[in-house]
Amino acid sequence: MIRYTVKRLLLGAVALFTVAILTFFLMFLVPGGPFLSEKTPTKATLAALEKKYGLDQPVIVQFKNYIINAVQGDFGPSMKQRGRNVKDIIGERFPVSAKLGGISVLLSLALGIPLGCIAALKRGKWTDNTILVVTTIGIAVPSFVTSIVLMYILGLKLGWLPTFGIEKVSGYVMPVMALSFYPTAYITRLMRSSMLDVLGQDYMRTAKAKGLSPALCLFKHALRNAIGPIVTYLGPALAFTLTGSFVVENIFTIPGLGNSFVSSITNRDYTMIMGTTIFLAALLIFFNIISDIANKLIDQRIQLN
Repeated sequence: MIRYTVKRLLLGAVALFTVAILTFFLMFLVPGGPFLSEKTPTKATLAALEKKYGLDQPVIVQFKNYIINAVQGDFGPSMKQRGRNVKDIIGERFPVSAKLGGISVLLSLALGIPLGCIAALKRGKWTDNTILVVTTIGIAVPSFVTSIVLMYILGLKLGWLPTFGIEKVSGYVMPVMALSFYPTAYITRLMRSSMLDVLGQDYMRTAKAKGLSPALCLFKHALRNAIGPIVTYLGPALAFTLTGSFVVENIFTIPGLGNSFVSSITNRDYTMIMGTTIFLAALLIFFNIISDIANKLIDQRIQLN
């Protein structure tokens, strides 16, 4: 287990470095710059700003300096939010996105696992068919479409929920529904497929033949063996909700990390783009490693190579 964890961490570091390389050099290929606006600065002002942020140096030198500072936890100052460091902005905005994404993932698990079990137990019946139709829609429809539909119906037409901000608890309802729709649908289908496979195993037929109740067979034997794919999916699911919240946060005007990330791309805030990308990539790698280890702890038969 320790050897596997160390190996995954080393591979994760290589993946993170690759993401940093691609993001940094592709970022500089995009036309424009952080100091160009409607009122174009003079050449002297532009040269002074570029010197201040190190943009007057060759790109490879800029990358080397950035990586050295990033390894020490310094993502540099924001080029658009003057007087603020990228690390401080991430520390301030990420908890909002994490709370929104965490609630969405918990809701997805709370709904997806039972619905998947019900669909498997009612295979071929109207209950199963209804769940399959709803989950297919959930997988096909992107979160921004769900957000707009919810805002139009629940916010504008019925007036039940606020259409922007999260100052009140009710402000979380629509963003969480929009973010959790896809993961819930995916977890439901994944759970259904896994549960159908487990229910057809010999030990399940033996448990039923011994007279165990359907509930005991389901929760004591079937669920534990069927939950593995769900645990594996948790890593990407957490990453999806965090990155998917970028669009949702902009639609509902939520002051999370997504809002800052989207505006940094628009404004060519290089340090903010790099810091946010590296931070989110590190989270994705970390979540994937944790989900693999958790899967091993649940099912000891899994071999980690």
